[in-house]
Amino acid sequence: MLRSAHILMLCAIALLCIGVVMVQSAGMRIGTISPDTANDVTGAWTSFMTASAQSRPVIYAAIAIVVMLIASRINVRQFFTSRGLSNPLPWLILGALSLVVLTLVPGVGKNVNGASRWLAVGPISFQPSEIVKWIMIIAIAYWCARKRGVMHKFTFGLLPPLLLVGTACMLIVIEDLGTAALIGAVAIAMLFAGGARLWQLALLVPLALGGFVAAIMQSPYRIKRLTAFVDPWADPAGSGFHPIQSMIAIAQGGLYGRGLGGGIQKFGYLPEDTTDFIFAIICEELGIAGAAVVVTLYLIILFVGLSIVRECKDTFGRLVALGFLLTIGIQALINIAVVTVMVPTKGIALPLVSSGGTGWILTALAIGLVASLDNAHHLAQETGLEANPNLLPA
Repeated sequence: MLRSAHILMLCAIALLCIGVVMVQSAGMRIGTISPDTANDVTGAWTSFMTASAQSRPVIYAAIAIVVMLIASRINVRQFFTSRGLSNPLPWLILGALSLVVLTLVPGVGKNVNGASRWLAVGPISFQPSEIVKWIMIIAIAYWCARKRGVMHKFTFGLLPPLLLVGTACMLIVIEDLGTAALIGAVAIAMLFAGGARLWQLALLVPLALGGFVAAIMQSPYRIKRLTAFVDPWADPAGSGFHPIQSMIAIAQGGLYGRGLGGGIQKFGYLPEDTTDFIFAIICEELGIAGAAVVVTLYLIILFVGLSIVRECKDTFGRLVALGFLLTIGIQALINIAVVTVMVPTKGIALPLVSSGGTGWILTALAIGLVASLDNAHHLAQETGLEANPNLLPA
């Protein structure tokens, strides 16, 4: 019988398959190899590197699916419920934040498109902020589960996780405003679900907005993105180039699109066509119908995932699943809103679709862990042993 966990993972696999196909399509380039160099060492090396680049999304997608299937069999509760030095969570938090700090060190962080968000280990590049994004969810869930009796108190309940999330966001916002905002928004929602008072969280809104505005004002390129959102045609070759080309791609797609591989905007017109703006390529080549399929898959993941959250008996598992689903849902919403020019341009990936090995694998891992909660629930029903809601005593 098809269960919630199966539906969740099938939708994730479908998005990964769409991602592989569309990354390959968006990455198409027009070029020629001269007869004089086609058979020499340089030509062979170029051909090899091109083939490697084309096969990379397939390899990442395969790894992501395997990771998701393994994660669906992990008991996430037992893994993070031990205390003292045997609990890996504090070490994961410290390690992830240390990696973020390293990206800010000149000569260590890898600069991509003017931002030092990346670290490179040999041929592998990754964004430490992506790791922090998921670890913060587990950390908040752990704290709320342990302190559920005092979460309504500011000093002993709410303040410690706020300090942790605030530290992470301050480190990340220097180079990546979108991810910092995403982490902050998900954290606030999880803390409210974990027992914090709404009025306490509301008092943080002016502080968060002030920090958000300050982060924008200290970066000229962020100010340009705001002005381009108001009137992209004021600077069509500069700050307005991204939104204009994205709107053109969507408009050219119509209802059923130009056909897979038939898009025009990817040939030097639309920047970041395999990453942040891949949804525009989907709209151009597959039309509104193809875009609707992608949106529907995200909605199914959220709907089915929330049904797993409702069935979960313990606070820790419920909050972990909720945080993962909120992260995927909000990130997808922001990306689609940016591509459709409903909000200012912001570099944030479309989960499981935009090119990126680290992002695919970590998102698949998160979905696998949500599916594991459903698997554990059905196993408990079969054995008569339900999860203990007081798994993490205060």
